Amino acid sequence: MPLSGVKVIEVGMNLAGPLVGEIFAGLGAEVIKIERPEGGDDARGWGPPFLQGTSPIFQAMNRDKKSITIDFKDPAAMAHLRELIAQADVFVQNLRPGVAEEIGLGPASLLEVNPKLVYCSIAAFGHQGPLQLKPGYEILLQAFAGLMSTTGEDGGPPLRVGAPVVDFGTGMWTTIAALAALRKRDQTGKGCVIETSLFETALFWVCNALHQYLVDGTVPPRHPTGSPRQVAFGAFETKNGLLIIGVANDRLFAKFADVIGHAEWASDPRYRTTADRMEHRDFLGGEIKATLLGKTKEEWMALLEAAGVPCAPILSIPEVLAQPQTQAMDIFRSVSGLDIRMLGLPFSFDGERATFEKKAPTLGEHNHEVGVTAAQKPGR
Repeated sequence: MPLSGVKVIEVGMNLAGPLVGEIFAGLGAEVIKIERPEGGDDARGWGPPFLQGTSPIFQAMNRDKKSITIDFKDPAAMAHLRELIAQADVFVQNLRPGVAEEIGLGPASLLEVNPKLVYCSIAAFGHQGPLQLKPGYEILLQAFAGLMSTTGEDGGPPLRVGAPVVDFGTGMWTTIAALAALRKRDQTGKGCVIETSLFETALFWVCNALHQYLVDGTVPPRHPTGSPRQVAFGAFETKNGLLIIGVANDRLFAKFADVIGHAEWASDPRYRTTADRMEHRDFLGGEIKATLLGKTKEEWMALLEAAGVPCAPILSIPEVLAQPQTQAMDIFRSVSGLDIRMLGLPFSFDGERATFEKKAPTLGEHNHEVGVTAAQKPGR
């Protein structure tokens, strides 16, 4: 794998930090996860359900890693951890703000030990400003950065996005930055400090709304499944349920109009461009809704797909798993020691998907293998 020979030390909890280690592990790096002797990563207990004693999300975020336990208050254990970090390429931590510095794992301290180290620090609200020491979780940052204000039914309460997009996004941004830093280190021989945060990620996810407001001062309305800039874009009722339709440009609108029996709309000056359609969106939207109620979602899908108009049903989780397309992607793989197939990384190299060979480690499973003579036994 591309990162074979790279060593990562992860002091990660919950989701954002562990995802960085998970991606590195999937790419072939050796990832050593540092956990507290008492309980380890909090995500171990995020159940039910449980899979071999740990939560499913912990299993998903920690495959192919090694777990060792370190008592951060034990000077001998910390000295040994610093020895491990001195041999590492990447260090990742998402401890509560200020803790890394308090226990001797801050960037200045570790770069002194290992000048080639790529040090990744993940915060909640950022590494500067009045809230830099404020802790936070996914839901807090979705609220604070405005993401919830853009989600939900128009006129209803703001809603959280169902997936942990802020945690996962922060883990991905951190990984991207770390890979770029490793590339630079190959050229300069020097490591660096990477700073990311849940807040910055959440802000990036609402960049469209932020920029729209900065341009014209309009507060973007909530669009639960639609778009504030397109008319025929979102969830539409049919004779037997909702269908998602994505008409995102003038060419697709002409095809869409023809399919639903209104080919004249494509040449109507009220509807020729996106801006024209937005100006008349109330009337046009009403016409579209009334027309789509005339057939079932299956009938509309057949017609729209034949014309090349993007559309999709709204599937439940069991339906997603049963989809031939899901199965064809071969993204669910067997993991040694588990009786379920688990989701792999969403990319491939020359047609070969990165895979995980081992399940998430038990707490302190690799203390002896890594040679952590000063580590504390789990549960001490």
